[in-house]
Amino acid sequence: MLDPIVFLPGMMCDARLFGPQIAELSSETAVMVAPMTKGERIEEIASNVLTWAPPKFALAGLSMGGIVAMEVLRRAPDRVTRVALLDTNPLAETPEKAAEREPQIIRVKAGRLDEVMREELKPNYLAPGPGRLEVLNLVMEMARVLGPEVFIRQSRALQRRRDQQATLRRCKVPALVLCGEHDTLCPVKRHEFMAELIPYARLEVIEGAGHLPTLERPEEVTDALRDWLRQPYVLKG
Repeated sequence: MLDPIVFLPGMMCDARLFGPQIAELSSETAVMVAPMTKGERIEEIASNVLTWAPPKFALAGLSMGGIVAMEVLRRAPDRVTRVALLDTNPLAETPEKAAEREPQIIRVKAGRLDEVMREELKPNYLAPGPGRLEVLNLVMEMARVLGPEVFIRQSRALQRRRDQQATLRRCKVPALVLCGEHDTLCPVKRHEFMAELIPYARLEVIEGAGHLPTLERPEEVTDALRDWLRQPYVLKG
């Protein structure tokens, strides 16, 4: 029997980010999507995830969701049976990036969320191809549903996040590190680095996908997740 899986969406995304995977995997195991909308620190969001999650669970996070997943793993390694980190970043926010978020927050407070999101989701974050516009439109719809207050809270959380390299080095469970080959926000080299940090990691680079491979190449991502869920447990030494 497969482990129950908890999905953690990226910034300004909800369960629809994993829609194709939920549709396929929910017939095989229990599936949950934990909200990422409360708390102004990654630690608070991770604490909420642990409150909602089953006693033991597989954990998969994309982008900001991956950042929260690493904090969950740091806090409760005995509850996480396996971890999948998709298009994410284990490093702390740079001072330059943290500063860039301030004018975005000001503009969002002034009612310009759509404008900020369209700039943040530059088309080059996604792979070229006919499906790009559909994915962008879905992300914009998710952002509008979540609204300005969530954008501000999530921006603050990202600004203050910690470095998780030590957490990855201590990981003793089956780990999938996955990214789209065209992801310029969290590039392939960053994921190669992450996979080298984790003792039992498998790296998957999804061709024809950018920063949101769950929507851009859903079948390939679902297959990778299914293989990861079926990996035998790693014996802890």
